[in-house]
Amino acid sequence: MFDFVHENKKLVQIVLLLIVLSFAFWGVNSYRQSGNVEALATVNGTKISSQEFDKAMRRQQGQLRQALGENFDAKMFETPEARLAILDNLINQRLLVEQATAFRLIVTDEQVAGVISSIGAFQDAGKFDKKLYESVLARQNLLPVQFEAQVRDELAAQQLRDSYTQNGFAPNSTTQRLIRINQQQRQVRAAKILFQPYMAQAKVDVAGLKNYYESNQKEFQVPDQVRVEYVTLSVNNLLPKAIVSDEDARKYYDEHRNDFGITEQRHAAHILISLPKEAPQAEQDAAKHKAEQVLKLVKQDPAKFAQLAKQYSQDTGSAANGGDLGFFDRGAMTKSFDEAVFSLKQGEISEVVRSDFGYHIIKLIAIKPGHVSEFNEKKNEIVGKLRLQKAMDMYAELAEQFSSAVYEQSDTLKPAAQLANGSVEQSGWLSKGDADHGLWTVKMLQAIFTDEAIKNKRNTAAIEVAPNTLLAARVVEYKSASVRPLSEVQDAILQKLSRQQATKLAIAQGKTVLEQLQKGDKPGLQWGAVQTISLAQHADMDKAMVRQIFRSNVAKLPQFIGTETADGYMLVSVDAVNEVGSIDDAKLVRYAQELRQLTGEELFQSYLNDARRQANIKINMPQLPAIEP
Repeated sequence: MFDFVHENKKLVQIVLLLIVLSFAFWGVNSYRQSGNVEALATVNGTKISSQEFDKAMRRQQGQLRQALGENFDAKMFETPEARLAILDNLINQRLLVEQATAFRLIVTDEQVAGVISSIGAFQDAGKFDKKLYESVLARQNLLPVQFEAQVRDELAAQQLRDSYTQNGFAPNSTTQRLIRINQQQRQVRAAKILFQPYMAQAKVDVAGLKNYYESNQKEFQVPDQVRVEYVTLSVNNLLPKAIVSDEDARKYYDEHRNDFGITEQRHAAHILISLPKEAPQAEQDAAKHKAEQVLKLVKQDPAKFAQLAKQYSQDTGSAANGGDLGFFDRGAMTKSFDEAVFSLKQGEISEVVRSDFGYHIIKLIAIKPGHVSEFNEKKNEIVGKLRLQKAMDMYAELAEQFSSAVYEQSDTLKPAAQLANGSVEQSGWLSKGDADHGLWTVKMLQAIFTDEAIKNKRNTAAIEVAPNTLLAARVVEYKSASVRPLSEVQDAILQKLSRQQATKLAIAQGKTVLEQLQKGDKPGLQWGAVQTISLAQHADMDKAMVRQIFRSNVAKLPQFIGTETADGYMLVSVDAVNEVGSIDDAKLVRYAQELRQLTGEELFQSYLNDARRQANIKINMPQLPAIEP
């Protein structure tokens, strides 16, 4: 991505966040069921509930955790600004759905089916599984018809968004200028004046040490800490007790044989002449006549099917791809469409087919035959599945007993450990700020740091710290909050203050040397090797310094600039400038595409801002919750 993107990073981040939210289908329209729950915000009279906010927050946490891995930090969601940003995006999404509905943007059943079947949560072995789909939705308290309505709304909103983002502009002169700015190179040398040689000159007295210590008590504060013993009840702990016989596995295979194969799939393309479901007869006749005329053209030259689909099809989701719908299972499309596709032979073209969306002309491109795996191939998979199910059933039966044991025998965790098929374990020192994404969640630590748990040494309640995982703890040792004594931290303070003073001396010297260079003097400096840098490629050189380098006046060379750094001062000599020569067409096209994307995103943002100004939006900030990671 060229430097213009870096300079407009905030805009790009906003757009990307909107795109992520637009295709995260969980709970986007839960406002329809908000009932009497106090709203965090209202948009033109419709509520955004705390439940909807909770789902959006957890969804974004999950996305960032997956993207960042070990670098994910849940604390980034704890600020009012972060929570307001989530709510702000829910408001934007609500507006988009309302606007798309007002514009009567059409989303076909085929588009909805295509999106749903591509969602990994609904797939088994890479293939859409209807039973799994219904099961996942049931766990979210959603019916398929509700979820499909949500997806339809989201796709309509995406159409509205695309109408702006895909119509950006990139004037040729602007594109060329951008290329020349971005790819101009400058030859530079760098010299550093570091703090280390000035450490000997740094003088810190006892009074300075004591003053820093007394003025920065928070820096040396140790929070309340506890060590606990704990026990967990989890499905994983119960798996060793879940035994599945060969007979049970065989019975399951026989009863679910169709689940262990690949059903026949068909690859089709279509041309759609769209028509509202309740259209008047005259409109129906006109649409059918048009479809029949297109069918005649197809039959005259079947090889031109894709070309004719691009020209005549009114399915916005597939027309640009020659009407291609990809592979799908029986039952994935509307009934009439499905029956037509599965009655064709490979390469055949159907007659005109009527559906709720209009008239279709369908071409069957390819067939993937189905097959069923043998029992021995799937035995281990079945045993694993049944063991997990048994363990989950055991967990469901034991969860209440576990909670009761923790509560009723509140001075010991041993009975609970026996129920859980586990043992009582010991933690290290914990504080309230130690929340993680394992056992020690915010909620768990809040339960531990109570008077009941600390003073009375009572078990905490059994708390769900992860799906199918309950945790109970008992404090065994407590340390109250304290400030480390000066004797413990004075060496660290001395080192810190000495470095601060040495760095100030190095910076002062750096500024003096820069003045000398700019006057034409030649102070003794050890310059590094010549580097050739551009705005986009500048090795490990600090971005702030790179901006200074490219803002410097190069009418007369060399040009000297300098900047403060964390460890002193950096001086740079700009010695030469290499301008871009001719610009090839491929590069021009690539940059124009990037520029159109950015201008399209800015058009969309302007539209969204205008929609917000015209909407009646109310935000109830005191109700905005902090969500546990």
